[in-house]
Amino acid sequence: MTLYPKLIHDALSTVRYPGNGKNLLESEMLDDDLRIDGMNVSFSLIFPKPTDPFQKSVVKAAEAAIHAHVSPDVNVTIGVKSATALPPEPDKLLSGVKNIIAVSSGKGGVGKSTVTANLAIALARLGYRVGLLDCDIFGPSMPKMFQVEDARPYSEQVDGRDLIVPVEKYGVKLLSIGFFVNPDQATLWRGGMASNALKQLIGEAQWGELDYFILDTPPGTSDIHLTLLQTLGITGAVIVSTPQQVALADARKGINMYLNDKVNVPILGVVENMAWFTPAQHPDERYYIFGEGGAKALADELQLPLLAQIPLVQDVCESGDNGTPAVLEPASPAGMAFMSLAARLVTQVDRRNREQPATERVHVEHQ
Repeated sequence: MTLYPKLIHDALSTVRYPGNGKNLLESEMLDDDLRIDGMNVSFSLIFPKPTDPFQKSVVKAAEAAIHAHVSPDVNVTIGVKSATALPPEPDKLLSGVKNIIAVSSGKGGVGKSTVTANLAIALARLGYRVGLLDCDIFGPSMPKMFQVEDARPYSEQVDGRDLIVPVEKYGVKLLSIGFFVNPDQATLWRGGMASNALKQLIGEAQWGELDYFILDTPPGTSDIHLTLLQTLGITGAVIVSTPQQVALADARKGINMYLNDKVNVPILGVVENMAWFTPAQHPDERYYIFGEGGAKALADELQLPLLAQIPLVQDVCESGDNGTPAVLEPASPAGMAFMSLAARLVTQVDRRNREQPATERVHVEHQ
């Protein structure tokens, strides 16, 4: 008996894949590696995912179909492939990233995202490779701040996996859930859905080699923060606060979260945003409309570095709304403050890496 491909194809067309009810050929599950050598036949079947529940039964059915419709004497060897490769193990996520920095605030409205965007761009202007992930699933703001609201990231295949390619602007690789949802509609997701979306933006994106991976975290403490701590070993956290007491009280809570015994993420320093108001016409004048030096006092009390005091100037707000962050004008008062912030952060990260071990992911034991 002489075997030829059509005999094998006809036999496999009688086998249905339970996942969609179609036969193996209609489902395009037969790879192009079919080999026939006398009465020996070998080929691979491509399953939608590595842990496909129908894998074993379909392989057995394919072998039985060839024996039934071609010949019981055929020696059949069937390999198994996956259309999507397994995601990397948690400890191997972002293997090309040197430092992961979480920028946090105890409450909203303190300008954390503005600080984050300017910090990321400042680091890029210093020559570092920078990625920025907008972790605020329910209120993403980075697409607007970078003037890329209409961007739609595409995916490319890398080592058998389809990975999202971040948007690049001002030397920063950027991803945000804002690229994938309608900006005019509220994101009504339960905590688990939001966490899974965040994990995808981390583990299923082509971040590549980075010196700094900046996380713009949501205000307060939430499921999103726990997801980040469980998913990544965060190098350190930067706490953003305004000078008034209500903001400082919430900033203290954020600091306590990272310093918790089960978390142990080092605090790299505090940023006092809106430290004073400086009129554009009188750049040497300072008006402490939110109080003077509150965040500085908090940093001193907790023996943390004060990384920067960012003035409240109209340009910072306008540039954020226009998608041209203030640091793009490094000679302006705000631009100089943000460049100084980036330089001090680099110093703190280098010191932290010399003096402390790498941060471990938070492991939650299920009872």
